[in-house]
Amino acid sequence: MRSAPSSRRARAAVAAATATAAALTVTGLGAGAASGAETPVNRYVALGDSFASAAGVPDQVDSACTRSSRNYPALVNASLAPAAHRDVTCGGATTVHMTSSQNSSAPPQFDALSTDTDLVTLTIGGNDIGFADIIVRCVSLGLFNPFGSPCKNSYTWTGTDRLAATIDAAAPKIAATVDGIRQRAPHARILVTGYPAILPDDGTNCPAVVSIAKKDAPWLRDTHKRLNAMIATQAAEHGAVYVDTYTRSIGHDVCKPSGTRWMEPLVTDAAAPFHPNAAGERAMADAVLAAAP
Repeated sequence: MRSAPSSRRARAAVAAATATAAALTVTGLGAGAASGAETPVNRYVALGDSFASAAGVPDQVDSACTRSSRNYPALVNASLAPAAHRDVTCGGATTVHMTSSQNSSAPPQFDALSTDTDLVTLTIGGNDIGFADIIVRCVSLGLFNPFGSPCKNSYTWTGTDRLAATIDAAAPKIAATVDGIRQRAPHARILVTGYPAILPDDGTNCPAVVSIAKKDAPWLRDTHKRLNAMIATQAAEHGAVYVDTYTRSIGHDVCKPSGTRWMEPLVTDAAAPFHPNAAGERAMADAVLAAAP
């Protein structure tokens, strides 16, 4: 277990990182942010993972990549009506799959970029820190210790928060991804999204819906915010615009009832578990459109 002083330092670090992300979002730092003029989009390319592909959201138009016809890139495309659009988002993608094939039907996502691309959206990083493994571990451990913090304990028993370290280690990967986009699409406005809220922002849990332990919930919320803050920082420092999808999703987490939630729980047919449903994808699209040209 971590000592009390190190716990205070960790909380302070999360608070500082979250404040940084908020500041970057408000100021709109990044390439193209200085110009508020709306300009037509000629060629739009969407890159990213299952939060961008809308895994499990009907209708799935690419089963290998769990891509939906109602994912946020499709909604952005419908609104902006660019002359050309490529959506190569793919469930399970990591930063590695920007330059490497993911499966037999998913070539490197960067192959979709070209020098005439003028808008790029990117949602990436969750799989780089092991999103699926984190969910499986925390949900499983919560079944046996619902009132404690078994998942946090499993990641911090050495005195170091291994998830925090993993997020920090992923920062250069996000930076390299943004730089790689800029190299291939030098004139593009690059919009990098964060991840919307999965658990309640107030740190509570809903054991009847999701077996996340009571004391794990606030730690997981802070870990989520730390990931978003890291993405925001790397986006701004490498000439992109960070799109905050978390703030508008507060109050629409997995613990909310159907019709209110934008994120689906473990048992669902509206989306992949712990992923945005159609309403969540609509909210992500709205956030992107607010930052688009």
